[in-house]
Amino acid sequence: MMLSRYWVLMLAVFAFSTVEASSVEDEVRKVVVDSTAQLVEKLNQEKATYAENPERFYSEMDAALSELVDFKRIAARVMGKNARKASKDQRARFLDSFKQSLYVAYSKALVESGAFEITVEGVQVNPRSDKKASVNLVVTSASGNHYPVVYSMNYGKNELWMLENVIVNGVNVGLAFRDRFSQEMRQQQGDIDKVIANWSAQIDVESEDVAVQ
Repeated sequence: MMLSRYWVLMLAVFAFSTVEASSVEDEVRKVVVDSTAQLVEKLNQEKATYAENPERFYSEMDAALSELVDFKRIAARVMGKNARKASKDQRARFLDSFKQSLYVAYSKALVESGAFEITVEGVQVNPRSDKKASVNLVVTSASGNHYPVVYSMNYGKNELWMLENVIVNGVNVGLAFRDRFSQEMRQQQGDIDKVIANWSAQIDVESEDVAVQ
């Protein structure tokens, strides 16, 4: 800095920010650890339900996930600029379609996955906003394979830390969905109702095993 007093000011701000960031990091870590433990417990409780009553399984998992995942925010970001053009009803229908497609696409794999562990490796608060944070996790499968996962967390108006994006095996899931939506809009010649009606959440995030040291 040009003047020494600016250095003093910056040191004071940095010292304050460090304390605040540490507090935020602890808070985010607790949210993710506690929520993940609850989700795994819920999954184990409801596994038997899936074969007999998939819709009930989806409903139970939706209730559990909605405490951690900001589906409304994610769905709006997947729609991108189309969200502003869409009606309130269309946004609501896409939100429902988006969630349902996720459960249909991935529930079977979750139920049949066997035992797995989720380890929180670290939390990084965005230096430009203490309302944004990234959480690095490692998912260890029953076969011993390790998959790196990054949660993007947002502190919203509801004063809760919630998940707004996921990166799995290096695949930015939110971006992949947004690209899919844009592609579908082109294929359907801008007919958003057709895109909503035919939405699928299937994407490849398991193209290769990634060793995590």
